[in-house]
Amino acid sequence: MKILFDHNLPRRLREHLPGHEIHTTREMKWEQLRNGALMSIAAAAGFEVFVTIDKQIEHQQNLATLVLTVVVVDGKSNALRALLPFTPFLRDLFSSSLERLLYIVEEGGNVLQLKEPRSH
Repeated sequence: MKILFDHNLPRRLREHLPGHEIHTTREMKWEQLRNGALMSIAAAAGFEVFVTIDKQIEHQQNLATLVLTVVVVDGKSNALRALLPFTPFLRDLFSSSLERLLYIVEEGGNVLQLKEPRSH
């Protein structure tokens, strides 16, 4: 699977997600793009999944018209140590058949699938 990490994720996280082609927005020179434009360009470049810890993306994007799968890691921090407990859940998610939805991976491993934002 071809996966794009948002600039807020440590690139070393990809070492814990073997078997996928993972690039960062910084490596792609896309870190200045806003999420909507970023996702369009990423989808056009063949990326299938966009991974972020930006919890606001749920309310900033039209989830009904996503051009690629978006995965939000619902961690308390973007430090690698805080994100490592999520890697088994991410590996499971990436090995499944994903739809163009927003997936929120919670700390206990629960995965929410959203087609529209939850109410505040």
